[in-house]
This record gives sequence, structure tokens and C-alpha cells, in this order.
Amino acid sequence: MESLLVLVGLVVLAMPVSIVVLLVGHARLRRRVEQLESRLGAEQQPDTERPPQTQSAPIEAPTPEPRPAPWGSPKQESPPTPDQRPDPEESATVTESASPPAAVVFRAERFDDLGAWLRENWFYAVSALSLALAGIFLVQYGVENGLLPPAARVLAALGFGALLIVAGEIVRRRYGDDESSATAYLPSVFSGAGLVTLFGGVLAARQLYDLIGPEAALAGMIAIALVGLVLGWFHGPLLAAIGLIGAFAAPFVVGGDSADPSWLYIYFFVITGLGLGIDTVRRWAWVSVLSLVGAYLAGLLLVTGSPITEPAFLVYVAAVAVIAIAIPARRIWPDHDGALFSELLVRKTGGPWPEFPARLAFGAVLATSAILALQWADTSGEFWLGVILLAGLTFALLIWAKDAPALQDMTALPALGLGGFVFTHGFDGGAVARGFWQTYSETSEAAFPLAVTWLVALGAVITLLAAWRSFRGGRYPLVWAGAAALYAPALAIALELGWRPASVIGAYPWALHAVALAALMVVLAERFARVDGEARIRPALATLSALSCLTFGCVIVLSSAALTIAFVVTIIAAAALDRRFNLPPMSWFIWAGVVTVTFRLILNPGLDWALHAPVVEMALVYGAAVAGYVAAWWMLRPLDRPVANVMLDSAAWATGGVLVSLLLLRWLEGLGEGGADDSHWGLGLLSAIWLLLAFAQVQRFALGGRLNWVRVALGVFFAAHGLLWLALAATVANPVLRFGADPVLGPPIVNTLAIAYLLPALVIGLSAWRIPTMPAQLRLACQGVTIALGALWLGLTIRHFWQGAAGMYEGNGVSQPELYTYTLALLVIGAALFYQSLARRSDVMRKAGLAVIGLAVAKVFLIDISGLGGLIRVFSLLALGLALAGLAWLNRWAKLRHSPQGPEALDQ
Repeated sequence: MESLLVLVGLVVLAMPVSIVVLLVGHARLRRRVEQLESRLGAEQQPDTERPPQTQSAPIEAPTPEPRPAPWGSPKQESPPTPDQRPDPEESATVTESASPPAAVVFRAERFDDLGAWLRENWFYAVSALSLALAGIFLVQYGVENGLLPPAARVLAALGFGALLIVAGEIVRRRYGDDESSATAYLPSVFSGAGLVTLFGGVLAARQLYDLIGPEAALAGMIAIALVGLVLGWFHGPLLAAIGLIGAFAAPFVVGGDSADPSWLYIYFFVITGLGLGIDTVRRWAWVSVLSLVGAYLAGLLLVTGSPITEPAFLVYVAAVAVIAIAIPARRIWPDHDGALFSELLVRKTGGPWPEFPARLAFGAVLATSAILALQWADTSGEFWLGVILLAGLTFALLIWAKDAPALQDMTALPALGLGGFVFTHGFDGGAVARGFWQTYSETSEAAFPLAVTWLVALGAVITLLAAWRSFRGGRYPLVWAGAAALYAPALAIALELGWRPASVIGAYPWALHAVALAALMVVLAERFARVDGEARIRPALATLSALSCLTFGCVIVLSSAALTIAFVVTIIAAAALDRRFNLPPMSWFIWAGVVTVTFRLILNPGLDWALHAPVVEMALVYGAAVAGYVAAWWMLRPLDRPVANVMLDSAAWATGGVLVSLLLLRWLEGLGEGGADDSHWGLGLLSAIWLLLAFAQVQRFALGGRLNWVRVALGVFFAAHGLLWLALAATVANPVLRFGADPVLGPPIVNTLAIAYLLPALVIGLSAWRIPTMPAQLRLACQGVTIALGALWLGLTIRHFWQGAAGMYEGNGVSQPELYTYTLALLVIGAALFYQSLARRSDVMRKAGLAVIGLAVAKVFLIDISGLGGLIRVFSLLALGLALAGLAWLNRWAKLRHSPQGPEALDQ
């Protein structure tokens, strides 16, 4: 039986060799046939068949270029002669207009070329696979049958691999390896299979038989990789592809059991360096991509099968990112130049793309950052390893790649990954976060936990390095300054949201971290100001960060009311700094501060807190906000700050109105008759508050920009609330329409009816008057609502004057004096409108006055004559007649006064 198995094994090994022998023989025969055909063709071609020569220049038919293999020619093309060299300007034009550049790997034509090549030359791939598997299965066969001792099995595999490499070199030297040769790709098939077999033999010696230690295995793999590097430079990309794919797959094919296979990451790292090293000379581009894809896939497969190797895997992917930056550029200190990846977002059609080494580095840094940030740290050691690797990669891009302008935006990838990793580890309750929270749960005398402190310090170091990059100048120094101002506070906020440090170390110690960051930002602001002189953008960014850090510290330690006041103080400070040092970016902080304070005053803790908090505390908070807005607005008046001025102006008016409304509401509630949610005056005051907020958004429409749709949405939201409360006050809570409604409080005219209806009318009318940029249709609607509310208030006030609070309900009827007063009020209003129309020469106002007077006339003849009696009826008619006569005289007098020709012109 064993003899039969040996025979089968020999047949398997002989099959690829036989195929190669047949191919070589066929190539020789085809070459001879081509030579014979060329000789016969030259002898049989008569001279008469040649085209006649003319005086005109001959027109040469374009010869189609042969379609190259997907990885290019195995041989480098010979340099062009001086006559063939292109014009430098023409070459530059062609290079700039090419989009995307030639080194873009994932293009449709590349995949088409690959498919076409595989359809025609699939047997090369099958032959290489067969030879490589033959060498690996030779070792496994010996394992299964015990025919040879372990050392002999490994030596047999190594000998077979060396034999394949020698065979490949012999074919390459004797028969060639270029596209025109019949033996093209055969040397790559032999040598690639031999490399895979050699790697398989070393892996078997280490992983299956434990014949050598990790050091010897590593040395052997490096030696084989060097051999493969040299062969790849001569044989072409097919050898690189075979060697890389086979080498990455060899550990999974060989198999074996190992308690800790972490050393395989060193093997994968060597193979990745081999592929990048081959490609850094030949510049096939896709070989580098294949190397990195294989590196990450092989590492993921290994860590999935052996989770205990996760720490080694994390170090491995970080190291792969580093060599992906260094090897393609062939520099110890990277010097990548060209376009940035972030510039693609604003790239114009036909604009430059990042160079291929930059694209390769971006892909590797992105993959590594994602793996490190998304990994779950089961232990504190794994957590700190992830932090160190992400921070180390960030430091490398900040310091090591300082002379590579094309890589500077990649720094954001590991930096953001570090912030996300820290946040999610605390938010999901990771090992370090749990240990941090349990520091004092059992032992109150435990040492102060420094985990959060170390992380904040790490963020401060990254901020300092970003500031250093900004000081160095180059491209985008303002972006580096912004990153320096933003990163450390953002990391501290991520810790606050995910870790809740104040609950462990206390509010004041945690707030000191924020104060320390604020001090750091002040130092940076001073340094930037010293360097920049009159240019104030970078100092302003650092100053904004310092104010934000102080605000963050206030959030930690202050109560709700004190925190709101602290926000107002920071707004005043920002305005004062802008006034003193001319820092336009402070408008951003003022804008954010106004939004934050408004959010706290209205929503959280908001109006609900204002309705139940002590009146003095409530008045202090809202009064401080109004005073702060006015003070900041006054400071910025001499400066051209349209955004800040509009925000402060609208916020001051709205907050002042809210404060007055709340004070009236709290005072009326103190009387003990009715509440804010069901009385006419309570609903009217709530309506005034929401309408003030709506008109603040309307005033901010003038700012324009992309945020205008947000302002529109907020304005609609606030206005809907205000109109809803107003409608309830005019219907459900109206003491005339609802029996048993909350009574009217106060004497005639000066009572809660004015608060419920006249105050919202004044809010709407004054807002329409003081906002010049209000849309015309909205202004007209506001004027109509104002008139309607004013008429409602006047009618209810007249009824309260004659009926009192107890007789407001309409079921009590209408007294004759009340009915007569309505008529007089209509006549007075109509007369006033009519007079103003003549004085202002307003046709609209004249028509309105005539309409009101007509309404009064209709009321007298339709209602008063039947509803009034005695002398009141007489006085009503008398008043109507005198009023109409007086209006006629007034109309005549106004026309005479404004006529250019006097009374004579009117008589004519």
C-alpha cells in the first residue's frame, strides 16, 4: 500500500514538470515555424507589390499597441534615444491632464486586462499552484506516512524549492522572459513556486516539528525574502504575485498546532516588506496593494483563529502602517509630496490626485487606525496597548512625517481613533474604566486613580505637537493651529461623557484638569500672538479654546443657575477680548455662547425651572443674561461683527421680554387665583415668551448661510407654540366665552386682560416694527394679528369696566352703557384712522378708517336702536351724527390745506 502511495505522489509531482517540458518543447517548435515563415515571406514578396512613392509625405497607418499584461512587462523598457525623448513641456501637460494618474490600481481597464490575461494564460497560474502545493504536500506526506525523519522531510521540501528556483533561472537565462519570448512567465512560475515551497519548509520546521527556534525561523524567512526580493526585480510581477499569495497562504496550508502562534505575525511582516521592497524599485503599484491586502487579511485570519494573539496582532498592524509609509518612498524620513486626500473634497475636474505612495500610506493608516480603534480591550494591558499604538502612530505622523506634506491630513485618522477608542471604552464599561470606577468602592484609602489624568496629559502632548507643526509653517498652518486648540479639550469632553470622572475623583479635581488645559491654551495664544503680530487668527483660536476649557470647568463644578451665569460671563469675556485685541473669530464663540445660554434658559433647565425656582434666583439668572448680552453688544458696536451683533441684539430683546413675562407670571401666581397653565393671563404670558423666541430667529434670518434653514425651523417651532397658547387664551380661557374661567384680576384697564391679550399684541407689533429685514408678507400678517388682538383686548376691557370680574361671561347679557361704549370706541378709532390717513396721505389707512366708521354706523342702526332706550338711544344717534359731521368737515379742511390752488380750485 505504501508503495502505491509513493507512486501516486511521484505522479502528482511529475504532472507540472511534464506540463512545463511540453510547453518548452512547444515553444521551440513554434519559434522554428515562425523563422521559416519569415524566410519564405521575404523570398516570395516581389518588388512590384511595393507601394509607389509620391512627392507627398507618406501617411503612416497607426499600429495598434499590444495590450499589456495587467502587471506590465516583465522587463524594463530600454531608455529612449535622444531623438525619441518627448518634449518636457508636452510631458508635463500630459502628466497634469491625466486623471486619475497611471498608478491608480483599482480601475476597470486593469481588471479587464487581468481577466483577458487569465483567459489566455490560466495554465501558468494552475502550474504555479500545482508546483507550490507539491512542495508543501511533500512535507505533509512524510508526516502522514512516517517515511522520513522530520529533518529529512524539511530538507526535501527545501531542496525541492531550491530546485524550482534553479530551474526558473535556467529557463530565464537560456530562453528569455520577455513578452516576445515563447517562455514568458515560465521562470516566474518556477521561481515563485520555489519561494512558496521554501517558506513552507521553514514553517514546517518551526510549526510542525519544532526543529528550530523562532530566531532561526525568522532568520531563514528573512534570507528567503531577500532571495525573493532579488528574483522579483529580475523576473517581473508574476513572480511577486505568486510568491506573495503563496507565502501568505502557506501557514494556513501547512497547519500545525501551536500554543502561541504570535511569531507568525513576524513572518507576515517579513512577507509584506518583501512585496513592498520589490515594488519600490519596479513601481508596478498593484504589487504593493497586494502586499498590504494580504498582510491585513492574513493577520485578521490568524487573530480570529487564535484570539490570544491579539496584542501581537495590534503591534503587527501598527508596524505594517509604518513600513507602508517608509518603503514605497525609499526614505527613512518620509518626504511624500503632492496633493492631500482632504483636498479631493474640493478638487476641481482634472485637478491633481495624491501620488501613489501617499495613497498607499493613507490606506494603510486608515486600516490600522480602524482596527486599533474598534478592537475591544478585555484587559487593562490591551487597553493601554491600544492607546500607546494609536498615540504612537499619531506621534509618528506629527514628528517622523514632518517633511511629508502629503501625509499631514492622515494625522487625523489615528488621533480621531484614539478619541473614539477612549470614549467607547468608558461608555461600554471597559476593563480600565471599570477599575477606575471601583477605585474607592472597597477601599476608601486607595491611591488616587491616574488613568484619566494620563489620558488628558496625552491629549495635551498631541495638542503641543500640533501647535509645533503650526509654528513650522508650510501648508495649512491655520489648520494645525485649529487642531491644537481643539484636540485636548475634545478628548477631555470624551472622557467626561464616557468615564464620568467627577463621580470618582470629585468635581473639583476633575475641573482642575480643565483649568490646566485652559492655562496651556493661554500659553499657546501668547506664543502665537508673539509670532503672528497683526495676524490674529491663530491667537484667537487658542483663546477660544481657553475660554471653552474654562466653561467646561464651570460645567463640572457649578450649579445650574451659576453655570448659566458663567456662560454669560464667558460671552462678555469673548467680546472684551475681541474689542481689545481685534479677534474676529471670537464671533464664533459668542454665537455658540448665545445658543447655549438660550438653550439653558428655555429648555434645560429651562422654563420649567424658572416657574418653580426661587424668584430672586430666577430673576438673577435671566437678568444676568440680559445684562451680559447688552454689555457684549455695546463692546462690539465699534467693530464690524454682524453675526455677533445680530445674535446679541435679538437675544437681549427676547430674554428681556421673557424675564418680564416670568416676573409677571410669578407675581400673579402668588396671588393664589389661577395658574400659568389654565388662566387667560398665564397662557398669554407663555405665548409672549414663545413669540419673543420666534422673532429672535426671524431677526437672525438676515445672517443667511447654510444655517438659515435651522433658524426657519426653530422660528416655526417657537411661533407654533406661541400661537397655540394665544389661541387657548382667546378661546378656552377667555372669561367671556367660558363659564367658570379664572377671574380677571386688577382694576379696570390695568388688569390681567392687558397681560393676556395686549402684551402679546405689543410683542408682535413691536417686533414687526424693529426688525427691518422681516419679509413683507410676514410683516403684514403680524400687523393683522396685532390689530385683532388689540380689538379683542379693547372689547374685553370695556365689558370688564361695566360688568366687573363677576359679570364677564356672555350669558349675563350686555348692558346699555356697555353697548353705547362699543359704539363710541368704534367712532374714536375710525376717526383716528381717518385723520392719520389724511395726515400721512395713506389710502390704505383711509379705507381702514372708513371701514371702522361703517361698522359703527351699522352697529348703531342694526343693534343700538333696538337694544338702547331712552336718552342713551338719543345720545347714541346724536354722537353718530356729530361724529360724521365732524369727519366731513375734517376731510374738507384737509383737502383745502393740501390743495396747491386753494378753495377756488375745489369750487371749480
